[in-house]
Amino acid sequence: MNKPEEAVECFKQTFSCSQAVFSAYAPEFGIDKETALKIAGAFGGGMARMGETCAGAVTGAFMLIGLKYGKTKAEDEPAKEKTYQVVREFVEKFKLRNSSIVCRELTGCDMNSPEGLRAFKEKIFLKLIVQNL
Repeated sequence: MNKPEEAVECFKQTFSCSQAVFSAYAPEFGIDKETALKIAGAFGGGMARMGETCAGAVTGAFMLIGLKYGKTKAEDEPAKEKTYQVVREFVEKFKLRNSSIVCRELTGCDMNSPEGLRAFKEKIFLKLIVQNL
């Protein structure tokens, strides 16, 4: 099973989009799946279903970029700048493909309503997340 398929399967098990994306890739960085699910647990639905920054495709990617390039020593400013550069490049490409990084704009769903949450789970996740992994 490839990483996008793994993310979809995780999402189908009722985990959030951010948990699905982050946990699919985190083991490559030495983070076990259970820990990854906990780390990404509060990001779903554009940050706790507030519809803000897209949690799965965007903040999940930010966390993974941080794992790959992030600063770990106080004096390592080049790592910090590299991380920010890669994040900005990711956002630029994501916006070209999707026009926004804001969850409610991307999905057109109010995830605080049962109808909006259902619509997201049935249609939007597969399109938004899988196309951007």
